[in-house]
Amino acid sequence: MEFFPSSLDNLIDCFARLPGIGRKTAQRLAFFVLRLPKEEAAAFANAILEARESVRYCNICQNLTDGDICSVCASRKRDGSVICVVADPKDVAAIERARDFNGLYHVLHGVISPMNRVGPDDIKVKELLARVNRGGIAEVIMATNPDTEGEATAMYISRLLKPLGVKVTRLAYGIPVGSNLEYADEATLFRALEGRREM
Repeated sequence: MEFFPSSLDNLIDCFARLPGIGRKTAQRLAFFVLRLPKEEAAAFANAILEARESVRYCNICQNLTDGDICSVCASRKRDGSVICVVADPKDVAAIERARDFNGLYHVLHGVISPMNRVGPDDIKVKELLARVNRGGIAEVIMATNPDTEGEATAMYISRLLKPLGVKVTRLAYGIPVGSNLEYADEATLFRALEGRREM
């Protein structure tokens, strides 16, 4: 038995395809959109279409931009000798929020994951190697997640970069600020001890 008109069901299905959105949340979002004034609904739909049409990869770092190069690569205030390699554009935003990193980025758009049939040719590794080969890079910071795929990706790229004469570093891991040692797992404690520094 159909509860909703087919166009509403279609809208719910579209929202449900978004990551992290279940059927109930999709239904709430669809009803919210239906209650919007027509102009706001049109603006919402146009924002989706405009973003889909205009957002592309930066010619240098592969981050998202609506121009040829992103604002980070265009900035003359950034240290062009340091590249922070991340898996996803959301990671750039996370690091930028900390306001401590002043170098450039390289976005891989994924990590190596044989289980998901993602190999080195499926992510932006060649583009990174080309940047480093052009010269002027002193350090590459591997900032992929500390999970199996992130570690494998970092190790793979590190092996490719070492012969090019650049310093390759990895983000330190350890105990999160505000947490208790008793709740830390063994791997986190091991990393925290391994990455300790003098005070």
